[in-house]
Amino acid sequence: MVSRCRNEDPSRLIEIEVDTLEQLREVLRVEGVQVILLDNMDCPDDACCRRGPRSMPGRNGLVELEASGGVSLETVRSIASTGVERIAVGALTHSAPALDISFGY
Repeated sequence: MVSRCRNEDPSRLIEIEVDTLEQLREVLRVEGVQVILLDNMDCPDDACCRRGPRSMPGRNGLVELEASGGVSLETVRSIASTGVERIAVGALTHSAPALDISFGY
């Protein structure tokens, strides 16, 4: 599937989401993946992921890791210290107030 996406649009960013170390190991063997999103993984697991991929076969050196899920403003610093390249902080938008706009038809 990744090669098909890459063939359709070579400039497309390919990101795959994982939520276990086993899934991470599997995705690291897939050629062409640029970002791996670590979904709802505890901070120690993120650190483990960060150390592990460097020595795993198939890591091409271009893969970035993104921590996501359960990230709060209180935990973002400790997650950043694991060395992941990206962090998605849903708390920034989850707490945003909604605005109801009606056209009055």
